[in-house]
Amino acid sequence: MSVKSLGNPFSSKTDLRHAADCSCHTCSASTPDTEDSIDLSTSEGMMERAVESAIVRSVFGQSDIGRRSFMGMMGGSTMAAALASVFPLNEAKAAILDELGPPEKTDLNIGFVPITCATPIIMAQPLGFYERYGLNAQVIKTAGWAVARDKSLNGEYDASHMLTPMPLAMTLGAGSVAEPYIMPAVENINGQAIVLSNEHLDKRDPSQWKGFTFGVPFEYSMHNFLLRYYVAEFGLDPDVDIQIRVVPPPEMVANLRAGNLDGYLSPDPFNQRAVYEGIGFIHVLTKEIWEGHPCCAFAAPLSFATELPNTYGALLKSIIDATQYASAPENRKEISAAIAPTNYLNQPVTVIEQVLTGTYADGLGEVQRVPDRIDFDPFPWHSMGVWILTQMKRWGYIEGNVDYRGVAEQVYLAADCKKVMEDLGYDAPDVTYKSHMIMGKTFDPATPEEYVSSFPIGKG
Repeated sequence: MSVKSLGNPFSSKTDLRHAADCSCHTCSASTPDTEDSIDLSTSEGMMERAVESAIVRSVFGQSDIGRRSFMGMMGGSTMAAALASVFPLNEAKAAILDELGPPEKTDLNIGFVPITCATPIIMAQPLGFYERYGLNAQVIKTAGWAVARDKSLNGEYDASHMLTPMPLAMTLGAGSVAEPYIMPAVENINGQAIVLSNEHLDKRDPSQWKGFTFGVPFEYSMHNFLLRYYVAEFGLDPDVDIQIRVVPPPEMVANLRAGNLDGYLSPDPFNQRAVYEGIGFIHVLTKEIWEGHPCCAFAAPLSFATELPNTYGALLKSIIDATQYASAPENRKEISAAIAPTNYLNQPVTVIEQVLTGTYADGLGEVQRVPDRIDFDPFPWHSMGVWILTQMKRWGYIEGNVDYRGVAEQVYLAADCKKVMEDLGYDAPDVTYKSHMIMGKTFDPATPEEYVSSFPIGKG
């Protein structure tokens, strides 16, 4: 976004439609606005100006010619005063800048599916992170992702633990009614695995998996897209050569034991639980497919942030603070005990510790030590959102032209996350796009369509 496009909306001298280097007659003839009181050299100033500009443009029906004519006749200061008398402009800017007052609503319902990916959202209740920011949040165990989605859509949940592809899909109307959703924070990175039944100890080569049935927790999940990517790299078409079934995570182990599944790509603790029960082994950790991949996130309807900005800000602080606490290895045993009880994960502490500490039995007779088997990093990279959208396109979940960057930036609120991280004293990236290495291949977020068309197996 250029500084010119963030020109003073109360000035008749600036044309908000044009970029900084525009050489048209209107821009060439205009004189600099010397009365602008906002410092656009700071990110806060740019955000404040963006709010002003959006509001003023909407008043004039996006007609910049009409806006400039009116400002020339009436004067910008007169218009600003008139607008402020009927619209809480300063309050709107303050909400964006996170100059928040007390939460408008303190009693919140937050859904979660009982998996270790939800660690920050769950632990924030027993360890007091919600209370620290003035919230009385109840975390509510949810059987699966379709239920979590539907309860969020119908307003039973104020916010929810979601899979990182879900708010993208919900915003686009893929798999559900279209509803604008936001994802201001990732919960965990890594933390998944492909588990095979002990009946397939002799089939470690994925090219031997033709006819296998695999479970994934949801269609719009990293689990589904990583499994599809993985088997396709070994020459299998996931829509032809294997069957992929949606199975709620708590039912994965029972289905593996019953022989309904040959394996699954699942969140923990159910990968480790299969080893604990002696019925499965860990074939590969997903960090070996894509080191640092996102999985789960904190998400909410856009209306939650716009209607309850103070509550939204307090909740985001709670989640990010808890996520950073979970990222410290020395806190993992304490967290394991906090999230093990029946109302949370309902798992033996030993199982959770093996996941969170990364010292675990692999089901093949070895004890592995992988400290970042699961890790926690809240920053929602736009490039990760673009990759997810490429896989939705590749496998036919979305069709036609896709505004990859536009959708990723609309849903993944990296700016909100960065500001809260810095306010809490944590480091945050200065960019929101980067390349990613996935099974030895580089993904460049600048060329998503070329990336989709580069694969010999797919529908896109």
